[in-house]
Amino acid sequence: MKKILVLTESTNINDSSGAKANIALVLNLIKLGHSLKVYHLDTSNPIIDGVETLALSRNKTSAFYWLARLKTLFSKGGVNFNRYVEERYGFSFSHYEDVGRFKKALSQENQDHYDIVFTLSKAASFRPHKAVLESPKWHSKWYAYIHDPYPMYAYPRPYDWAEPGSLKKRAFFLELYKKSKKVVYPSLLLAEWMESYYDGSTKRLVIPHQIDQELAIASQTRVLPDFFDPDNFNILHAGSLMKQRPPFILIKAFQDFLKKQTEAKIKARLIFIGNVFDGHKKELNSYASSNVIVYDRYMDFNVVFELQQQASMNVVIEANTPYSPFLPGKMPHLVIADKPILHVGPAYSETMRLLGEEYPWHVSNHESHVTKLSEKLVLAYKEWSTKKSFSLQRTDLKEYLSKINLE
Repeated sequence: MKKILVLTESTNINDSSGAKANIALVLNLIKLGHSLKVYHLDTSNPIIDGVETLALSRNKTSAFYWLARLKTLFSKGGVNFNRYVEERYGFSFSHYEDVGRFKKALSQENQDHYDIVFTLSKAASFRPHKAVLESPKWHSKWYAYIHDPYPMYAYPRPYDWAEPGSLKKRAFFLELYKKSKKVVYPSLLLAEWMESYYDGSTKRLVIPHQIDQELAIASQTRVLPDFFDPDNFNILHAGSLMKQRPPFILIKAFQDFLKKQTEAKIKARLIFIGNVFDGHKKELNSYASSNVIVYDRYMDFNVVFELQQQASMNVVIEANTPYSPFLPGKMPHLVIADKPILHVGPAYSETMRLLGEEYPWHVSNHESHVTKLSEKLVLAYKEWSTKKSFSLQRTDLKEYLSKINLE
């Protein structure tokens, strides 16, 4: 049994995909018999069985606290000087304030009482990591979890851009790679990608996003949205539609599929749930119909997960790019749902590395592949229509994403 101290920004399952992944990791470590204590920045303190969780209060005596509040007031008035702050200091005032909160918590802990200190990231925010980096006595026990590339210029195209303070952010990560005991990734391809920027292959540890067995067991039927009929051929994309991940190839292929398989118009539905990049909204809404459903609002995760279980196919959309090293945060939920995963993205990706080269439900997210994708939808519809069980059936992935592999 290990004694593990965890620093994470969020323990809210309705937060980002990164937060969901972090919670699942914490739960599986507990189920394996390890002893955990979790510090976090949520305003409320969740009850997690078997875990001591502590919400870190705001430090109103910190200059960074008041500078962050002042910045917020200026932003509401239309003045945003965060760019200039980050260009000069590398990070925002709120970043420094949160790092200070974690450092204070660490200073009150005895490092001899723990075997591991885990810092869990969320998207492009690495505040727990900065706190441990600035607390040298923890370095020999530090497992730094890298959820996404950092800084933004280290993303593969088309996500990359030079953000303010990039050089200072890079210097921070160079030190992270030098001082941590292990650099942890959710994806093998992400590890290889990041090691092309930072030399850390000797410290590499791949811990994929975890399946939460409680989700797998708890299949209580919830009240489903009016637009969802479980008896339909439902192709579901649940999650944010980012600028770099447009859904229009899929929509065009779906419309072409309806023309080829005319009787499917009665039963087939393409459903989008989640936030939509502003630049996509107008075009996406223009496709909305009785067959193409757009729910561009917040939906509770438990309801979304129930929909994923009752969908006919679940969709993963990635960018039109040759390479995608990301393991989608929702991948464990889709594997639990046990429905075929329609992957619209590059063949050279972590998703396809796991699904395998021979996996049938994959097409590139490129205009030239509309016809190919529509043909796949025809085949999927025919299989769904004739089979009582149209499922993923990948016990290998269930094991890979489970506590068995984690241990």
